Amino acid sequence: MRSECWCERTYSPWPDLHAVMKEKKIPLFALESQEPVKGFDFLGFTLQYELCYTNVLQVLDLSQIPYYAKDRGDEFPIIIGGGPCAYNPEPLADFFDLFYIGDSETMLDPLMDLYVKMKNEGAGKREFLAAACAVPGCYVPAFYDVEYHEDGTIRSFLPNTEGVPEKVRKQTCMDLTNAPYPTKPVIPYIKATQDRVTLEVMRGCIRGCRFCQAGMLYRPLREKGVDRLKAEADILIEGTGHEEISLSSLSSSDYTALPELLEYLISHFKGKSVNISLPSLRIDNFSLDIMKKVQDVRKSSLTFAPEAGTQRLRDVINKGITKDDIMIGSSMAFHGGWNKVKLYFMLGLPTETDEDRKGIAHLAQEICDNYYEIPKGERNGKCDITVSTSFFVPKPFTPFQWAPMFRKDDYLDFAYTVKSEIRQMKNQKSIHYNWHEANGTVLEGVFARGDRRLSKVILDAYQHGAMYDSWSDYFHMDIWMDSFARCGIDHEFYTLRCKSTVLYPGVGACA
Repeated sequence: MRSECWCERTYSPWPDLHAVMKEKKIPLFALESQEPVKGFDFLGFTLQYELCYTNVLQVLDLSQIPYYAKDRGDEFPIIIGGGPCAYNPEPLADFFDLFYIGDSETMLDPLMDLYVKMKNEGAGKREFLAAACAVPGCYVPAFYDVEYHEDGTIRSFLPNTEGVPEKVRKQTCMDLTNAPYPTKPVIPYIKATQDRVTLEVMRGCIRGCRFCQAGMLYRPLREKGVDRLKAEADILIEGTGHEEISLSSLSSSDYTALPELLEYLISHFKGKSVNISLPSLRIDNFSLDIMKKVQDVRKSSLTFAPEAGTQRLRDVINKGITKDDIMIGSSMAFHGGWNKVKLYFMLGLPTETDEDRKGIAHLAQEICDNYYEIPKGERNGKCDITVSTSFFVPKPFTPFQWAPMFRKDDYLDFAYTVKSEIRQMKNQKSIHYNWHEANGTVLEGVFARGDRRLSKVILDAYQHGAMYDSWSDYFHMDIWMDSFARCGIDHEFYTLRCKSTVLYPGVGACA
């Protein structure tokens, strides 16, 4: 607890309210006090997804705060960003005063201690930012200069101020059990997508999938104590009235105390119609005992992520599961009473071929066969398999970060191959297929691998109507393409260019 600090929440208004606030010049305000955001000392953003970048500018715009850090004096808040996208913050660097890299539980208190001390001493914003560079995990873009080669690649990236570290290292909270965790979330008056209690059971992952940014960024694996989780569940259910508890992690079935936790949650909330949700399950270590515990509450679909349709490609991406694992896991699920399974795959992975794409359909068919091998009288209705494919994006700090991407039409061709193959399967009516938006994937890749020159594109796109780009009904690629053209930026420089002569050890070089 910090008696000298007061933290409030604010949100990105939906477009209809945005229009009213702009028209009537109503400044964006904080939820609790309804005080204007521009009067606070800090304005913080969690940067979870690249397609939300224009909403950062929306918040600054509605708050009546200048977009660019260089245009903001001491009278404006310090704009700070964190989260997974802060590991490559360069496309947003011109808009932010400060980024924090890593788990905020570790250095947020020292950073606030420094700010309170310097504010009491009458120090200005630039003095504080210079001092903040000594706090581990803090990156101040204004104190670094970037130079480029004629071909657009980076020549140098160096500090321009004395005392600023050449490299900023991520910070890791090792004691997750005693770390602070929000127990009083805001409860909306309307139906929300994430209408549930979330318990973070662990952070990190024991796996080493080469495409997975979260698996790399959140290393090492850290588990939260089971007694702490039980207490959090009680507080959150009582305080929210939610009817579902979701166990959050990169792989919930890897949590070592999962059977004990489930036993408590199910028995404790028995008769209260509280569903227990287990996302991020591993099909290779999903136990029937756990399944039976969960199905005693309320049965829902199971979600597994084979990621690739063939064993060759699963080995390339280091997924760490075999076809036998998939067959045994799905068979256990079906014998446990489930008939609905969601399967997640990626398309456009390094070294991927048409055979790998068609393999997705064949794997889904074999899982269907697994279900129909159960005697008819013992089945739970018709088998229902949903195959979902997203398109691979090479993210920073992953082994695949150097790999080139594809054009929109290529991605759609990959999806069409999968769809056509599914239509050839004997149980095609039991297999439903959907795929991710290809244009969004391309734009995500641009910003995941981008540099500071992209800030003018983001601002131009926002000023021409781009906002809520991660919502398909608001996403308009033509706005972005026009902005790239006006700013003289070739977006394919960031997506199609191979960034290394070797993708990863032992597999091969870029074409």
